[in-house]
Amino acid sequence: MSEATRIVIVGGGPGGYVAGIRAAQRGAQVTVVEKDLVGGTCLNRGCVPTKAILGSVEAIHKARAGEEFGFKVGGDIEPDFARIMERKNEISKKLRDGIQGLFKRSKVELLVGQGRIVSADRVEVETTDGVKSLAADKIIIATGSEPAELPFFDFSQPTVLDSTAALEMEQVPKSLLIIGAGVIGCEFASIFSELGTDITMVEMMPQMLPLEDKRLAKQFQSIFRKKGINVMLKSKVESVADYGDNSITVDLEGGDQVTAEKMLVSIGRRPNTQDIGLEDVGVEMDQRGYIKVNDRLETSVEGIYAIGDVNGGILLAHVASAEGLVAVENCLGGNEERDLSVVPSCIYTMPEIASVGLTESQAREEGFKPVTGTFRLGASGKAMAIGEDVGYIQIVADEKTDKILGANMMGPHVTDLIHEIAVAVRKGLTVKDVGDTIHAHPTIGEAVMEACHDVHGESVHVAS
Repeated sequence: MSEATRIVIVGGGPGGYVAGIRAAQRGAQVTVVEKDLVGGTCLNRGCVPTKAILGSVEAIHKARAGEEFGFKVGGDIEPDFARIMERKNEISKKLRDGIQGLFKRSKVELLVGQGRIVSADRVEVETTDGVKSLAADKIIIATGSEPAELPFFDFSQPTVLDSTAALEMEQVPKSLLIIGAGVIGCEFASIFSELGTDITMVEMMPQMLPLEDKRLAKQFQSIFRKKGINVMLKSKVESVADYGDNSITVDLEGGDQVTAEKMLVSIGRRPNTQDIGLEDVGVEMDQRGYIKVNDRLETSVEGIYAIGDVNGGILLAHVASAEGLVAVENCLGGNEERDLSVVPSCIYTMPEIASVGLTESQAREEGFKPVTGTFRLGASGKAMAIGEDVGYIQIVADEKTDKILGANMMGPHVTDLIHEIAVAVRKGLTVKDVGDTIHAHPTIGEAVMEACHDVHGESVHVAS
């Protein structure tokens, strides 16, 4: 019987831990090296904590709308922010414990410490018990990313936050200036506006959510405006006028000045590629510090792979997990290639936003003759019943072949609904394929069917 392949994975986030469990399932001898907490940014400082807080905020929102739903709650609804944050921590811990349980059952060794690659077949780990040396047949780098910083902001000031620090606040700020109206900024704005924070967003691009469909972004800005959120587009911070003990004041290009109790900088992320030995072993990186990989996710050094945020592909947890599975197969002799052509994008705001594939303008740029179908959730019985009828479903298709090219959605549960269209795009399904599929009633999902019917002008619930 041949000896098991030894795989060392540096990083225990959604890419690393998934890769570790799959490698063990395939019979490899696996060690996952994690310097902090298993689950990485997603589970501890990003995806899961923000959704846990949002869950509390949505419950508060529904309670405040009690009379609309036919019940009364005595007095004002007062958020217990300490309990909200405690609940967030409890959920993260429960999931961490779950991963460690999976490791134990799968016989994956977890080694806590700072990993450093010293050669193509060895990783050294600085632990509390000293330096341990791990022999490896294959190495997978899954060290993820961290919030990017702007050099003219002093992040040592208590008024300046990144997304990690924002998740550790002990009190709800009275006012919050958010630099960047992308996914992270909009999620935090959606959360804290419901908690009573006065919010101003500064975005240098001409639209919020720059990667989303223009119509969707415009409608979403209108929703934020109704919530009292001030969104300043085509605006840029020129300098910090004052770091106060309990406030910060910034000067914008053009002369405007904004003061807030806290400032959240949400301008993207940067790779965790420092101090892990990449330069010493010759792993090539681009100018931004992302690791260069081929379609098999192998780096410039044979036997060393890089997955997730650290390779600069699409910085999403589900992409990291998918790449982890591909890398493992290749570590064990396979010839798999990553496919990032169909990746759902989900934004957990109120209402939710989701998209996949091409927008109408992108389809036109790629040479298609796009046609669209739309269904407003204001005409959805289920959306009205649950009191969340703001939003729509839009399908983008190719007029020539009728194949679905993409979709963008805004409304309740669209982060779950988007996967129907992801499958359709991936498998080349047509508008007729999806539209002729019977969808249950009453559901939000049947809005997808109606939008498909509308592509051909045949939706019975859309006025012509």
